[in-house]
Amino acid sequence: MTQPIHIVFPLFPNLTQLDFTGPLQFLSRLPGAVIHVAATTLDPVATDCGFTIVPTATFNTCPQADILCVPGGHGVTVALCDGATIPFIAAQAAKARWITSVCTGAFLLGGAGLLGGKRATTHWAYTHLLPLVGAIETAGRVVEDGNIITAGGVTSGIDFALTLIAREAREDVAKAIQLSLEYNPAPPFASGHPTTADPATLTALKTRVYDAAAARMAAALGGQVAKPSRPPMGFY
Repeated sequence: MTQPIHIVFPLFPNLTQLDFTGPLQFLSRLPGAVIHVAATTLDPVATDCGFTIVPTATFNTCPQADILCVPGGHGVTVALCDGATIPFIAAQAAKARWITSVCTGAFLLGGAGLLGGKRATTHWAYTHLLPLVGAIETAGRVVEDGNIITAGGVTSGIDFALTLIAREAREDVAKAIQLSLEYNPAPPFASGHPTTADPATLTALKTRVYDAAAARMAAALGGQVAKPSRPPMGFY
Protein backbone atom coordinates (compact mmCIF):
# COMPACT_ATOMS: atom_id res chain seq x y z
CA MET A 1 0.00 0.00 0.00
CA THR A 2 1.35 3.41 -0.97
CA GLN A 3 2.15 5.59 2.01
CA PRO A 4 0.82 9.16 1.92
CA ILE A 5 3.31 11.84 0.95
CA HIS A 6 2.23 15.20 2.35
CA ILE A 7 3.18 18.04 0.02
CA VAL A 8 2.80 21.54 1.45
CA PHE A 9 2.69 24.76 -0.55
CA PRO A 10 2.71 27.95 1.54
CA LEU A 11 0.89 30.84 -0.12
CA PHE A 12 1.18 34.61 0.30
CA PRO A 13 -0.43 37.56 -1.50
CA ASN A 14 0.87 38.41 -4.97
CA LEU A 15 2.60 35.12 -5.60
CA THR A 16 3.28 33.99 -9.16
CA GLN A 17 0.63 31.34 -9.68
CA LEU A 18 2.65 29.22 -12.12
CA ASP A 19 5.42 28.88 -9.51
CA PHE A 20 2.74 27.07 -7.52
CA THR A 21 0.40 25.46 -10.04
CA GLY A 22 3.15 24.18 -12.36
CA PRO A 23 4.88 21.90 -9.86
CA LEU A 24 1.58 21.14 -8.10
CA GLN A 25 0.08 19.69 -11.28
CA PHE A 26 3.00 17.28 -11.62
CA LEU A 27 3.57 16.51 -7.94
CA SER A 28 -0.13 15.77 -7.46
CA ARG A 29 0.40 12.68 -9.64
CA LEU A 30 3.22 11.36 -7.47
CA PRO A 31 1.92 8.08 -5.98
CA GLY A 32 0.64 8.77 -2.48
CA ALA A 33 0.60 12.57 -2.89
CA VAL A 34 -1.62 14.52 -0.52
CA ILE A 35 -1.60 18.24 -1.34
CA HIS A 36 -1.92 20.95 1.31
CA VAL A 37 -2.21 24.60 0.30
CA ALA A 38 -1.55 26.72 3.39
CA ALA A 39 -1.85 30.43 4.17
CA THR A 40 -2.31 32.65 7.19
CA THR A 41 -6.10 32.28 6.92
CA LEU A 42 -8.55 30.37 4.75
CA ASP A 43 -9.39 33.54 2.84
CA PRO A 44 -8.61 33.47 -0.92
CA VAL A 45 -5.05 34.54 -1.69
CA ALA A 46 -4.48 36.95 -4.58
CA THR A 47 -2.04 35.91 -7.30
CA ASP A 48 -0.13 38.23 -9.63
CA CYS A 49 -2.37 37.54 -12.61
CA GLY A 50 -5.83 38.52 -11.46
CA PHE A 51 -7.37 35.52 -9.74
CA THR A 52 -7.27 34.07 -6.24
CA ILE A 53 -6.44 30.67 -4.75
CA VAL A 54 -8.39 29.19 -1.85
CA PRO A 55 -6.14 27.58 0.79
CA THR A 56 -6.96 24.15 2.20
CA ALA A 57 -5.34 24.84 5.57
CA THR A 58 -4.00 27.67 7.69
CA PHE A 59 -0.43 27.87 8.87
CA ASN A 60 -1.73 26.76 12.29
CA THR A 61 -3.66 23.72 11.05
CA CYS A 62 -1.48 22.49 8.19
CA PRO A 63 -0.10 18.95 8.58
CA GLN A 64 3.62 18.31 8.62
CA ALA A 65 5.16 18.29 5.15
CA ASP A 66 7.15 15.45 3.70
CA ILE A 67 7.81 17.81 0.78
CA LEU A 68 7.80 21.54 1.35
CA CYS A 69 7.51 23.57 -1.86
CA VAL A 70 7.78 27.36 -1.61
CA PRO A 71 6.71 29.42 -4.64
CA GLY A 72 7.90 32.91 -5.48
CA GLY A 73 6.57 36.11 -6.96
CA HIS A 74 6.72 39.85 -6.38
CA GLY A 75 4.92 39.27 -3.07
CA VAL A 76 8.01 37.64 -1.59
CA THR A 77 9.34 41.02 -0.47
CA VAL A 78 6.33 41.50 1.78
CA ALA A 79 6.13 37.85 2.89
CA LEU A 80 9.70 38.11 4.17
CA CYS A 81 8.49 40.64 6.72
CA ASP A 82 4.91 39.58 7.49
CA GLY A 83 5.73 37.74 10.72
CA ALA A 84 3.94 34.51 9.76
CA THR A 85 5.33 33.06 6.53
CA ILE A 86 8.97 32.67 7.57
CA PRO A 87 8.20 30.97 10.92
CA PHE A 88 5.84 28.57 9.14
CA ILE A 89 8.47 27.66 6.54
CA ALA A 90 11.12 27.17 9.22
CA ALA A 91 8.86 24.95 11.33
CA GLN A 92 7.80 22.82 8.37
CA ALA A 93 11.35 22.50 7.06
CA ALA A 94 12.59 21.18 10.40
CA LYS A 95 10.94 17.80 9.76
CA ALA A 96 10.43 17.79 5.98
CA ARG A 97 12.13 15.15 3.87
CA TRP A 98 12.55 17.60 0.99
CA ILE A 99 12.84 21.38 1.23
CA THR A 100 12.25 23.08 -2.11
CA SER A 101 11.53 26.38 -3.80
CA VAL A 102 10.65 27.79 -7.18
CA CYS A 103 11.84 31.16 -8.46
CA THR A 104 12.17 33.82 -5.73
CA GLY A 105 10.74 31.39 -3.21
CA ALA A 106 14.43 30.70 -2.59
CA PHE A 107 14.60 33.93 -0.61
CA LEU A 108 11.86 32.70 1.71
CA LEU A 109 13.93 29.58 2.33
CA GLY A 110 16.91 31.85 2.88
CA GLY A 111 14.94 34.08 5.21
CA ALA A 112 14.14 30.99 7.27
CA GLY A 113 17.87 30.26 7.57
CA LEU A 114 17.78 27.19 5.34
CA LEU A 115 20.27 28.11 2.60
CA GLY A 116 23.40 28.91 4.57
CA GLY A 117 26.34 27.34 2.72
CA LYS A 118 23.96 25.62 0.28
CA ARG A 119 24.17 25.72 -3.49
CA ALA A 120 21.01 27.32 -4.84
CA THR A 121 19.39 29.08 -7.77
CA THR A 122 16.45 31.39 -8.39
CA HIS A 123 15.04 33.56 -11.18
CA TRP A 124 17.88 34.92 -13.32
CA ALA A 125 17.17 38.53 -12.33
CA TYR A 126 17.82 37.79 -8.65
CA THR A 127 20.61 35.20 -8.59
CA HIS A 128 23.19 37.81 -7.59
CA LEU A 129 21.24 38.34 -4.35
CA LEU A 130 21.53 34.72 -3.17
CA PRO A 131 24.68 35.42 -1.10
CA LEU A 132 22.55 37.80 1.00
CA VAL A 133 20.86 34.71 2.47
CA GLY A 134 24.10 32.76 2.75
CA ALA A 135 23.54 30.66 -0.37
CA ILE A 136 26.14 29.78 -2.97
CA GLU A 137 24.91 31.13 -6.29
CA THR A 138 24.87 28.18 -8.68
CA ALA A 139 23.94 28.15 -12.34
CA GLY A 140 21.24 25.70 -13.31
CA ARG A 141 17.54 25.37 -13.97
CA VAL A 142 17.32 22.94 -11.05
CA VAL A 143 19.98 22.85 -8.32
CA GLU A 144 20.18 20.10 -5.69
CA ASP A 145 22.15 20.25 -2.46
CA GLY A 146 21.30 17.40 -0.13
CA ASN A 147 17.57 17.51 0.59
CA ILE A 148 17.26 21.08 -0.66
CA ILE A 149 16.18 21.61 -4.26
CA THR A 150 15.82 25.08 -5.76
CA ALA A 151 14.48 25.90 -9.19
CA GLY A 152 15.02 28.90 -11.43
CA GLY A 153 12.27 31.18 -12.64
CA VAL A 154 8.62 30.18 -12.94
CA THR A 155 8.53 27.42 -15.59
CA SER A 156 11.60 25.82 -14.02
CA GLY A 157 9.17 24.56 -11.39
CA ILE A 158 7.99 21.86 -13.77
CA ASP A 159 11.54 20.62 -14.32
CA PHE A 160 12.06 20.67 -10.56
CA ALA A 161 8.88 18.65 -9.98
CA LEU A 162 9.97 15.93 -12.41
CA THR A 163 13.42 15.85 -10.82
CA LEU A 164 11.88 15.41 -7.38
CA ILE A 165 9.45 12.75 -8.56
CA ALA A 166 12.39 10.75 -9.88
CA ARG A 167 14.16 11.08 -6.51
CA GLU A 168 11.09 10.29 -4.41
CA ALA A 169 9.69 7.51 -6.60
CA ARG A 170 11.58 6.30 -9.67
CA GLU A 171 12.70 7.75 -12.96
CA ASP A 172 10.14 5.68 -14.86
CA VAL A 173 7.38 7.23 -12.73
CA ALA A 174 8.63 10.71 -13.56
CA LYS A 175 8.81 9.84 -17.26
CA ALA A 176 5.25 8.50 -17.24
CA ILE A 177 3.95 11.66 -15.57
CA GLN A 178 5.85 13.81 -18.06
CA LEU A 179 4.25 11.88 -20.90
CA SER A 180 0.77 11.98 -19.40
CA LEU A 181 0.95 15.78 -19.13
CA GLU A 182 2.66 16.09 -22.54
CA TYR A 183 5.48 18.17 -21.19
CA ASN A 184 7.44 18.52 -24.41
CA PRO A 185 8.48 22.17 -24.58
CA ALA A 186 9.33 23.62 -27.95
CA PRO A 187 9.12 27.41 -27.50
CA PRO A 188 8.63 29.57 -30.57
CA PHE A 189 11.47 31.88 -29.54
CA ALA A 190 14.93 31.33 -28.08
CA SER A 191 14.36 34.06 -25.53
CA GLY A 192 13.78 32.17 -22.29
CA HIS A 193 17.07 32.99 -20.56
CA PRO A 194 19.57 35.88 -20.63
CA THR A 195 22.13 33.62 -22.29
CA THR A 196 19.85 33.15 -25.31
CA ALA A 197 17.73 36.31 -25.39
CA ASP A 198 18.79 39.15 -27.65
CA PRO A 199 20.52 41.98 -25.74
CA ALA A 200 17.86 44.57 -26.58
CA THR A 201 15.08 42.44 -25.11
CA LEU A 202 17.12 41.71 -22.00
CA THR A 203 18.06 45.34 -21.41
CA ALA A 204 14.52 46.61 -21.93
CA LEU A 205 13.04 44.04 -19.55
CA LYS A 206 15.60 44.70 -16.84
CA THR A 207 15.03 48.45 -17.13
CA ARG A 208 11.24 48.15 -17.14
CA VAL A 209 10.86 45.56 -14.37
CA TYR A 210 13.76 43.72 -12.84
CA ASP A 211 16.29 46.37 -11.84
CA ALA A 212 13.72 47.89 -9.49
CA ALA A 213 12.35 44.49 -8.45
CA ALA A 214 15.81 43.25 -7.48
CA ALA A 215 16.39 46.45 -5.50
CA ARG A 216 13.15 45.86 -3.60
CA MET A 217 14.21 42.30 -2.86
CA ALA A 218 17.61 43.44 -1.62
CA ALA A 219 15.93 45.99 0.64
CA ALA A 220 13.59 43.36 2.06
CA LEU A 221 16.47 41.00 2.73
CA GLY A 222 18.21 43.83 4.52
CA GLY A 223 15.36 44.10 6.98
CA GLN A 224 13.54 47.00 5.39
CA VAL A 225 9.82 46.47 5.03
CA ALA A 226 8.81 46.62 1.37
CA LYS A 227 5.62 48.48 0.56
CA PRO A 228 2.88 46.08 -0.56
CA SER A 229 2.37 46.70 -4.23
CA ARG A 230 1.13 44.80 -7.21
CA PRO A 231 3.02 45.25 -10.46
CA PRO A 232 0.69 46.56 -13.17
CA MET A 233 -0.88 43.86 -15.29
CA GLY A 234 1.28 43.28 -18.35
CA PHE A 235 4.57 43.58 -16.48
CA TYR A 236 6.74 40.59 -17.11
